[in-house]
Amino acid sequence: MDRLIAGHKRFLTEVFPGRRAQFHLLAEGQAPEWLFITCSDSRVLPDLILGTGPGDLFITRNAGNVVPVTSHDVDGVTATIEYAIEVLKVKSAIVCGHSDCGALKAALNQKELEKLPKAHRWLRHVDAAFRHRQPLNPADGEHAELASLIRGNVVAQLSNLKAQPAVVHALGEGRLTVHGWYYDILSGRIEEYDEGVGGFRALVG
Repeated sequence: MDRLIAGHKRFLTEVFPGRRAQFHLLAEGQAPEWLFITCSDSRVLPDLILGTGPGDLFITRNAGNVVPVTSHDVDGVTATIEYAIEVLKVKSAIVCGHSDCGALKAALNQKELEKLPKAHRWLRHVDAAFRHRQPLNPADGEHAELASLIRGNVVAQLSNLKAQPAVVHALGEGRLTVHGWYYDILSGRIEEYDEGVGGFRALVG
């Protein structure tokens, strides 16, 4: 806790004073352009990776960057998606998976979930990743099988996202774009899923 308190002190003395006007505006409301659906993993820091700041991204996080598709349950992810699209009117929605994802590791090795019944149930939402596995990439080395499944999960969750009623509505009106990304922690690079070719390509050349 001492480290967090010290960090907050630095924010109050070194950061906040120079951005007081920005925070004043944000205190009155938000208008983010992007909905960012990503994993809870502590190594994925959207604002750092993308150069964004307060008020830019509307972020929802969970184990495995899942978008549930059950029609009768209420969950925080789909409620957040609905709010972002229908109320905040975000212009883009992004599903972002990442390398070395613990959720997909667990999906590959079910034994790890024996003492985690809630996680086990949650990860049923990634079953479709196995149907969307991507070709093995030699650049992923010994982790190629896992990376293939993680990319497949991005494709699966992107499909789930596009099935959400609010997304269907916004896409039909032409006011929303959807994207699937894979972030590689080791290189810092992002790949985007290209539906036209059915595979991933570098976001930045």
